Amino acid sequence: MQALNLGLNGFHVQNRTSRASSGSCQFSNRKGTACMIGTGMDSYYVSRLGSGHMRMVRGRAGADVRSIIRSSPKSRSVKAQASDGDTTPLKSQSKSSGSVLPYVGVASLGAILFGYHLGVVNGALEYLAKDLGIAENTVLQGWIVSSTLAGATVGSFTGGSLADQFGRTKTFLLDAIPLAVGAFLCATATNVQTMIIGRLLAGIGIGISSAIVPLYISEISPTEIRGTLGSINQLFICIGILAALVAGLPLSGNPLWWRTMFGIAVIPSVLLALGMAFSPESPRWLVQHGKIPEAEKSIKTLYGEGRVTEVMADLSASGQNSEEQDAGWFDLFSRRYFKVVSVGAALFLFQQLAGINAVVYYSTSVFRTAGVASDVAASAAVGAANVFGTMIASSLMDKQGRKSLLITSFSGMAISMLLLSLSFTWKVLAPYSGPLAVIGTVLYVLSFSLGAGPVPALLLPEIFASRIRAKAVALSLGMHWISNFVIGLYFLSVVTKFGISKVYLGFASICVLAVMYISGNVVETKGRSLEDIERELSPAI
Repeated sequence: MQALNLGLNGFHVQNRTSRASSGSCQFSNRKGTACMIGTGMDSYYVSRLGSGHMRMVRGRAGADVRSIIRSSPKSRSVKAQASDGDTTPLKSQSKSSGSVLPYVGVASLGAILFGYHLGVVNGALEYLAKDLGIAENTVLQGWIVSSTLAGATVGSFTGGSLADQFGRTKTFLLDAIPLAVGAFLCATATNVQTMIIGRLLAGIGIGISSAIVPLYISEISPTEIRGTLGSINQLFICIGILAALVAGLPLSGNPLWWRTMFGIAVIPSVLLALGMAFSPESPRWLVQHGKIPEAEKSIKTLYGEGRVTEVMADLSASGQNSEEQDAGWFDLFSRRYFKVVSVGAALFLFQQLAGINAVVYYSTSVFRTAGVASDVAASAAVGAANVFGTMIASSLMDKQGRKSLLITSFSGMAISMLLLSLSFTWKVLAPYSGPLAVIGTVLYVLSFSLGAGPVPALLLPEIFASRIRAKAVALSLGMHWISNFVIGLYFLSVVTKFGISKVYLGFASICVLAVMYISGNVVETKGRSLEDIERELSPAI
């Protein structure tokens, strides 16, 4: 197409068609950029200044871009900034009149199910093993625990592709099917095969949830509270785990109660589907796929009509509507993205190898071995500590920042695991091994919930570029579930061979390595929009 000389203080605009389906186009220039997205009455003209700040106005297709920009009362200041290069952020003065919280709450049902399905087997395993006739078969018991993790590995990879192809809300609707069916099969199982199939389906469901819940929340949350809302994902995972542990309290009086424990999970699965049927799609996904009118409607619902122009400007400036198509799996390993993708995978690998799920799955058994009288109640106390710590982290996420919380968290976990290890080896501490087991485990979980738990799921959607976000989150969570599966399957065997003290000492060492890695490789993202982070970490080539 022909170049248009706007005569706007040296701006030279070259029109390049990007997504034909949306009628959008991307413009480049000498001192900044200007672009138009959309077609017809839904066209936006964006002037982006050299420092990365932008201004956007809405106009008619075919209108003179120069006249549209000049029609704004603030155009003279934009023009002056483009001319002298001395720019300051142009922030919207409008306040959000929409409400994100209800939709974050609906998405968090997926997080509750994530935690519940992970924790429900903790107290129920002994009773369901007796009921299904496998009380003496630890291998089959291990498969009942780990089949969920195997399914979650598959689900996490599948969730990324589904979210890219069908959108975030439709993927939630699809996700509700294995979640509900899996819970029903577990509750009604009369043999090991049915139980494993049910756990596998539930695992696929929570694997998909693990990918799309933080993805959806991060993409619909306002920048100024994204850390707080993003940590809600981990908070509700903790609430789900706590609910599962509390649900196991009646087991001592009713051995068949384990069926009810699994059946309860059907209810939030149905509520998730119903809620997502009325929830707005991610504006970022809509703009990326050229659905400009739908994106406007979604933004109005989430933030109010007054912020439509501002949000659309930021989305367009990040390259959401550029010529780049959604990334393929091999793109994640390209020179442009590999470093940031490797950080995401490493964070989840450290999270799991530090031992958190070994503690969650088998805390009841460990407490019993240590001589704690009420082992189920002690495990419930662990779940409560997880919830409490995550609530504290939520309040600190947008103040202290993600990186500092990660370092503090892994440091506390290392100290706690060292305490646990010593409590099982030092003879002088032998009389106090029971209380120390509870105190050390609670401190470990509390430290975990301050950073290592909530931050990776929040940080990953922030640092990944829009075109790789869903698949990169899925890949990182794949590392999470693979390591989770191995730990769940072999933890008891390793403890039997090497002893709990050496295993806990190994966990402490991994926590120390995590602190060193985070210090040198993780960037701080608090207070920055997803688009700003993308422009820094994954610049266009």
